[in-house]
Amino acid sequence: MPDSSGLLVLAGTPIGDVADASPRLRTELATADVIAAEDTRRLHGLLQRLGMRVDAPVVSYFEGNESARTPGLVADLQAGKRVVLVTDAGMPSVSDPGYRLVTAAVEADIRVTAVPGPSAVLTALAVSGLPVDRFCFEGFAPRKRGERRRRLAAVVSDPRTSVWFEAPHRLADFLTDAVTELGPDRPAAVCRELTKTYEEVRRGPLSQLATWAEEGVRGEITVVIAGADPSVGAWSLPEAVTAVEARLEAGERTKPAVAAVAAETGLSKNDLYNAVLAARNEGD
Repeated sequence: MPDSSGLLVLAGTPIGDVADASPRLRTELATADVIAAEDTRRLHGLLQRLGMRVDAPVVSYFEGNESARTPGLVADLQAGKRVVLVTDAGMPSVSDPGYRLVTAAVEADIRVTAVPGPSAVLTALAVSGLPVDRFCFEGFAPRKRGERRRRLAAVVSDPRTSVWFEAPHRLADFLTDAVTELGPDRPAAVCRELTKTYEEVRRGPLSQLATWAEEGVRGEITVVIAGADPSVGAWSLPEAVTAVEARLEAGERTKPAVAAVAAETGLSKNDLYNAVLAARNEGD
């Protein structure tokens, strides 16, 4: 058991509707010895909307100063203080600052607890209408197209539903790349402004959502994509090669045909492409 009387509290904050703030969040903020906030201005805005004032000193704790700020917060914890960590919205350390502090606290044998709160990941999963028995959280997709496509390709045969964060101005590109790597018919949902006034959930195949997103989308975005259909995993590589060859005879180009069949079968796109080339060489 930890031998320090200090306590690190990871406090979940509303992702939109301030009414989602829990009574325990109010209590922890009111009784904290130190509050570490991703954005101190946004914390003060939240406190104002909650009708609260706090006596604890508030320090900034964001990606740019996590490494420098962590030792001081650990020292506060070792001195027996109650440190409450909040981020702009949702749970600390889930695509937000917090992981470094949690790791340092655990290494220092300091107790860590959490105030459960809203999460865009779980909220999006719940309203998506897609399977939620198994899922993976992929965070923000890479900004560069090549890296983004490789990340998407990595989940092509994964049966788990995947959850992604994306910036609104990159959503159309992300969905277009998802169509290329996962296939146009893969079911998905785009969740926009969850729990806020203009909340919107769009459901449909990736190709349909990609077309919709081309018009431009605003707000905070969470994308949920269905996992690979287990029933297509029974395809053998030769069967997939035959399917690609049928597409080629119909006039498709090699790379798009391979990508489409790989998405349908769950096979590796690279393996399938190499097999198609090998079959073509044998035929020659």
